[in-house]
Amino acid sequence: MKRLSSMRAARAAMLLGALSAPAIARAAESEQVAAVEESLAGQRYVAIGSSFAAGPMLPPAKSGAPARCGQSMNNYPTLLAERFGMILTDRTCSGATTNNVLGPWGDIPPQIEAVTPQTRLVTVTIGGNDLNYIGNLFTATCLHRARQAPAGNKRAACGTVKVPTEVDYARDEMQMMEIARRIRTVAPRARLVFVQYLTPLPQPGGLCPATPVSEEHAAITRRIGQRLSEITGRVAQAYGAIVVEMNQSSATHTPCDTVPWMIGSPEGYDGSQGLQWHLNFAGMQATANDIGWWLTRAGVKQAKPGFTLQPQSIPSGTPTVVVPPAVPATPASPSKASPTAKPSPAPTAKPIAAPGTGRSRR
Repeated sequence: MKRLSSMRAARAAMLLGALSAPAIARAAESEQVAAVEESLAGQRYVAIGSSFAAGPMLPPAKSGAPARCGQSMNNYPTLLAERFGMILTDRTCSGATTNNVLGPWGDIPPQIEAVTPQTRLVTVTIGGNDLNYIGNLFTATCLHRARQAPAGNKRAACGTVKVPTEVDYARDEMQMMEIARRIRTVAPRARLVFVQYLTPLPQPGGLCPATPVSEEHAAITRRIGQRLSEITGRVAQAYGAIVVEMNQSSATHTPCDTVPWMIGSPEGYDGSQGLQWHLNFAGMQATANDIGWWLTRAGVKQAKPGFTLQPQSIPSGTPTVVVPPAVPATPASPSKASPTAKPSPAPTAKPIAAPGTGRSRR
């Protein structure tokens, strides 16, 4: 009798499961439809990061931002906010480390303090300065040119190229995990996007006059970039974020390529198109384009042409920037990345599955 009751219960459970499956499917479909219809227009967007996000010396400079942060009106957060009609709080700052995201940097408050429960998008490009990623390129350039200087010339004090230890890598990852954790805690409804650093050097054997460093120092830089990208990917994986792999999409757009997205350090460069070893206008456009492409794929609608933010939509007491149309700058390369085209090569980023779900977090 007990066995018969158990069989009946099992059949009932199976029947209930069969009946509920369509309901579950309908719920999932409704969720997807809702995602397709989502708009970030008028919503709060916080940009966190270092110089690869800020755009030092890339004209025109952003007024109202701390001068030493070097924010540009043509940095990728500004271009992205304009495209989706978002209210941008740009906290990116040249030279920033993970410490400066989590804590104050002199008179500059912690970048993460800008994230609030009302935030709906956070982009993060950080961790490179903790490992001397781009700083090493400045040192390597100085050393390379000093070795090439005529005998008898006074040589500049260049310092040394620093090789991160395993402790340095572990600390960088721990700090980035904490950044992601705090963002998720404070703004659980926000879309979190980690943006990889662009690739500054070509593959081995491909160095050119615009990348005046030795192969030894280039190898150190490439290794740091690889480890940093792996760290960023793991952090995104752990917190169900999207990672935009600009390190991959920019691999054929180094300073030695036909259409560079970075400036390098060419001889006699006057700094008019941005700081050496940093993104030019085409690089910022390409980065905004890749992020925008993945947001659109995730169901976010771009703002309609001519969309204008209304001042009353800005939360009172919140330091924000109402984003006007981006001011064009002459790129360092003959072509520009189209702000509406699908990124190339595609895909160069992937939505990371939330732990235990096997699906991307919206």
